[in-house]
Amino acid sequence: MTTTDLDTSTARGPIVKSKVGRVLTDSMDKTILVRVDTFAQHPLYKKRIRRSKKFVVHDERNEAHAGDVVQIVEGRPRSKRKTWELASVVRSSRVPAVEDLPESEEHS
Repeated sequence: MTTTDLDTSTARGPIVKSKVGRVLTDSMDKTILVRVDTFAQHPLYKKRIRRSKKFVVHDERNEAHAGDVVQIVEGRPRSKRKTWELASVVRSSRVPAVEDLPESEEHS
């Protein structure tokens, strides 16, 4: 067996697993819980079935909040269950604060 057989990288770089899911909770410090939904077809009835799995994800800057859609990538193990890292927030569920809204014209 040569060293190229053990190499998991491609010509473009290493293979990185990534998933997109929704944040369930962000109550822990630097940690979020993400649910990733996948769809499968029932073998007999041929109806699409939603299957979901929860991942404990490392969020270094605490930037994701409950309800956000995020992209996660596989990383080094940080604890027993936390082996995924936050890559980016795809869509935020936060409503902008009143201070962030543009000022409207006064009624005359």
